[in-house]
Amino acid sequence: MHIPDSFMPLSQAIIYWVIALPFIFMSVKWARKELDDTKVPILAALAAGIFAIQALNIPIGMGTSGHMVGAVLVAIIFGSPMAGVLVLTLVLLVQGFVFADGGITVMGANILNMGVISGFAGYYTFVILRKSKLSIPVSAFIGAWLGLFVSALATAVEMYVAGTFPLAAGLATMGLYHLVIGFVGEGLITAIVITAIQKSRPDLLENSFLSTDSRGVPL
Repeated sequence: MHIPDSFMPLSQAIIYWVIALPFIFMSVKWARKELDDTKVPILAALAAGIFAIQALNIPIGMGTSGHMVGAVLVAIIFGSPMAGVLVLTLVLLVQGFVFADGGITVMGANILNMGVISGFAGYYTFVILRKSKLSIPVSAFIGAWLGLFVSALATAVEMYVAGTFPLAAGLATMGLYHLVIGFVGEGLITAIVITAIQKSRPDLLENSFLSTDSRGVPL
């Protein structure tokens, strides 16, 4: 999922930076407006956790690997996909500049895939499912799984456009592995964490779609 510099021409990498930068700026604006002294430690803890889970890479061939992302988990907790964009941007900056995990010139593409595409697709899937009165665990599971899956497919398409992967093989490989990772990792962990926080510390949550009545029925 972390695209290296050598996998993409600079001309294309610049385009992805141009697309990603407005979302990065909006996420910083969101943070200035929404974060206070009580929320910053939570955001930092989530960033550290995401950094750790992304270190669990599964080689999937063609010079790349699969792993969990975490943007949807952050978005659900803070009630905004911008939170996911902000955290993934910070994580990817540290990974790229300090640990050489993911390229520098292509970081815009990595932020776009893991922060924007994954976060927005997964979060709004969660919102739609909650509006349909689906339970919190199921909504969080499907949202996180879909966010990861869609971002993996987007990566495969970008690699095809860059001339790195053949389209069919890239979609099949990235899609299949992240389909599985989404089920046994991303979706399950997100559902468990969201449910646990919602039951034990609902005061930490900003998301109105995590509300239930006294019987546990979605509101």
